[in-house]
Amino acid sequence: MTRSGTIGGAGLTASSAARVDWVDYAKGICIVMVVMMHSVLGVELAAGQTGFMHVAVAFAKPFRMPDFFLISGLFLSLVINRDWRTYLDRKVVHFAYFYVVWVTIQFGFKAPAFAAETGWPAVGVLYLESFIEPFGTLWFIYLLPIFFVVTKLTRKAPPLAIWLLAAALETARINTGWTVIDEFCSRFVYFYSGYLFAPYVFALSDRARSHPGLALAALAIWALVNAGLVAWGASEWAIVSLVLGFAGACAIIATGTLLARAQWLSFLRFCGEHSIVIYLAFFLPMAATRTLLLRTGVIPDIGTVSLIVTIAGVLGALAIWRVALRFNVRFLFERPDAFWIAPKKVGVRLQPAE
Repeated sequence: MTRSGTIGGAGLTASSAARVDWVDYAKGICIVMVVMMHSVLGVELAAGQTGFMHVAVAFAKPFRMPDFFLISGLFLSLVINRDWRTYLDRKVVHFAYFYVVWVTIQFGFKAPAFAAETGWPAVGVLYLESFIEPFGTLWFIYLLPIFFVVTKLTRKAPPLAIWLLAAALETARINTGWTVIDEFCSRFVYFYSGYLFAPYVFALSDRARSHPGLALAALAIWALVNAGLVAWGASEWAIVSLVLGFAGACAIIATGTLLARAQWLSFLRFCGEHSIVIYLAFFLPMAATRTLLLRTGVIPDIGTVSLIVTIAGVLGALAIWRVALRFNVRFLFERPDAFWIAPKKVGVRLQPAE
């Protein structure tokens, strides 16, 4: 593993694909923010009131998903020129498999409630629709393969033209009601930027590692500006949201780098290494903990309930993963041989992106 993930003038190298400490920290921060968002908003919706955690969710909104998508595209240059069979196996079939498995699991838990409202025949139709309209929290891994395919198809087009078009789509505020279309327009610019500007991203990390004082000062200024624009309501404005998305992504990269440099909060790094595991499984412990706490009323403060539900979502997902491995139910988190369409990598394990 490279400690800093440094990239030379020749660009990314194969060795850069090894685990990079700050990348895992950054992904860990992102996945915790994703769980926090779903946990807090779910608790507040069920309770009909907001708590102190709502402020944290609002603060993170401008950059939570932009950073996740940017990091997902970071190592794409290493694999984009592979043959289509291998590329589709790693970047489409891989995510499609886990989407099918986990949409079925999520749907199974929610089906009785759906049936009580619409009847079982309608539930079957709704399940089939989940393969067109992403279901629940799983839209991220539904969208990633589309980003990978579009980027490979357009790799010979002028990069600046693609980037400008992607940026224009983000600022256009497309709202068709279809998650795939709307989220593609809103998020592709960040994914493509991770792919296109990877050397600059690693250079930013190297600079933060070399000048921690300067990085901390920049992070303080960014936090004040981001918080101010969110409080003012300007963070949703066209252009402003694009700028805040990239600024926040840079801030998370710098934060991840500083944490890696100091070797603090290693749990965040562990979460980053297993970010897709958490993403797939957190819904169950999150929902169970939320229901338990709100029904019993043992904790009256909604902010505290939201915090506990967030922690339960993260730890519960990791616990489910460990139990699955312990009892050899590996198909939940590892793609079986039968679902590979290209030669399998030696020692492969579930990874969010290369």
